[in-house]
Parts: sequence; structure tokens; C-alpha cells
Amino acid sequence: MAGDLVFLAGHRAYERIQSQGLSPDDVSMVVGASGAAKWLVLHGLESALFGQWFAGRKKPLHLFGTSIGSWKSAAAAQDDPVAGFDRLAHAYIHQYYEGKATPRQVADEADRIMDAYLGPGKVEEILSHPYCRLHLSAVRCRGPLALDHPLAMAAGLVAAWGANRISRDLFRKQCRPTLFYDPRDVPPFSKNDEFEGGMAALTPENLRQALLGSGSIPYVMDGIREIPGAPEGVYRDGGLFHYHPAFDFLRGEEGIVLYPHFYSEVTLGWFDKNRPERMADGALLSDVLLLSPSPSFVAELPFGRIPDRRDFDRLSGRDGERVAFWEKSVAEGRRLGDQFLEAVASGKIRDMVRRIA
Repeated sequence: MAGDLVFLAGHRAYERIQSQGLSPDDVSMVVGASGAAKWLVLHGLESALFGQWFAGRKKPLHLFGTSIGSWKSAAAAQDDPVAGFDRLAHAYIHQYYEGKATPRQVADEADRIMDAYLGPGKVEEILSHPYCRLHLSAVRCRGPLALDHPLAMAAGLVAAWGANRISRDLFRKQCRPTLFYDPRDVPPFSKNDEFEGGMAALTPENLRQALLGSGSIPYVMDGIREIPGAPEGVYRDGGLFHYHPAFDFLRGEEGIVLYPHFYSEVTLGWFDKNRPERMADGALLSDVLLLSPSPSFVAELPFGRIPDRRDFDRLSGRDGERVAFWEKSVAEGRRLGDQFLEAVASGKIRDMVRRIA
């Protein structure tokens, strides 16, 4: 089991863990990144966190995610989080498409997944959870990117890519991140400049639509319109701007931000892949403890990698092989949860944690 899980911490989180280890009440927030099928490898880790480690907690715990990170946060905030993760994983794995998937087919599958893990009573559970406070982000698009026609979408993405090359602040004007939050406890980062699109309280009437908007990948799904209680506009995947969310999460408040992640690097935006200067450094992640599968763990998975949305194309016509690969990744991921629980219970986390440069 040794070596399956990597512990990386920003300087404040590192110093705190070095001096006193880590307990559930040390954690103020849990963050979930975009990444589609990649999340499956974290299923066992997050089941251990929310099913065991946080069980019985009293103080509020902020959850923030974009795209699949918001979907799994909504599973974590249910009364039985392990069952929520299981339902989400099973429904997500068992997506099937004939040939090239159309936006309509993907939207139908997204609705099916929502029905499976966010069924009757679950929205109310999330919004009345004793300690979890769900927050998520979707981008509100301007110009051609607000249109679903393929040519307009292509033009919008090119324009967005160009704006992002110049600066993330300019990109933020086109794809305005909009924060949906639990009104019982507004998150400390709500006063940051991250959310150009404004804020909207989550309610039973808009939670499902907000989740769909947060995960609406351009070209793959149509944008989500008319979210009740939210600013008017077309909402798309929150990962366009916050691909792997990284900003001042706590704004000076005491605590640690727990970040289960499928990579050991944090890429700021969807267009920032393979751009080292757009990777979050230790200063930006000062309060963060990043948990990720080790290279040796990943090498032992089928194909020597974690699941990916592109597997629908790579393994087209071989659904049985894809499903087996994804299910194997979920099963092996239980080792990550076991190692985390052992590391914090024994205090070995002090020796295992490494500082983010």
C-alpha cells in the first residue's frame, strides 16, 4: 500500500501538518476539480473521507467544485455520501453512445446520471446537510460562445483562447465565472475577484440546473439557459476558467483546504494545459493539502493511466473494455482511501507530506 498516495502541501498547510498532524476539524474546505472521467480514480479516497473521516463532524465544511468536481461534491453532501458516490460512479460509467455522440445524446445521459444520484429528496438533503455547504461555479458566456451553433461555438472558443493567451483577467470578461453558493454559510472566497459573473444562492429550484451548467462542456453539450434565481445568460462548464480551482480559498481564515486531485499539478484554466506558467505554485496553494495518486499507482492501472473522457473515442465500439477499465480504476482507488486513513490515524502524514514548490 505504501506509495499509492502523494501528499503535497502549501507552506502554511505544510507547517501545520508538520507540527500537529491532521484531524478532520483542521479542514475548512474540500475542493473538486474539473476532469470528467478522471474523478473515478478518486472514488475510494473521497468515500473514505466523507464516509468515515468526516463522519460526525459538527462545524461547517465548505465544498467547492467545477464540472465533475461540483457533481461529486453534491454526492458528498448527501446523508449517505458513500451511496451517493456509488450511484454517481455507476451511472457515469454506464454511459453508452452509438457512433459520435451528439450534444442531445450527451444531455440525455447527463439527465439520466442526475436522476440516478440526485433522485427524490436528495436536493433537500444537500441544502439541509448538517455540516456540508455546497458551492459551485459555472461560466456565463458572452458573444459567439453563448451560441450553440457549431460554427459560432468554434469562433467563440478561438476568441476565448486568444483572450486567455493575453491574460486570465481578459478571459474572465468573456467567460464570467458565476458562483452558486449555499446561503446558510457564504464561502470566505465569495469576496474574491474570481467571480466576474456574480453570485446566486442555491435553492431546490435551481440546484440541478446549476450542476448541469457547471458541467456543460462546449461542443459536447449545449449551454444551460434560464437558471432560476441566477443572472440571465448561457452557462457552460465552470472548468473553462477554473479547470483546477486555485485562488485564495480562505481569505485569511484559519484552516486547511483539502484537495483530492487526480494529478500532482494544478492547471488554472481549460486553455492552460501544457503551459507551465499557468500552473498553481505553492504561494497560491498556501493553505492547500493536495492528495493525488502516485505515478506507481497509476502505472498499475489498466493502460497505465487513469480514466479519461477520450476513452469514449479511444475505445469506441468496445464498451465492455471501457467499463471494465473504469470499474477497475474505482476498485483500485480504494487503496488511496485506506492509505489516507492510516496516514492520519498513525501520524505518519507528518513524514509523508511534501511541500509544494
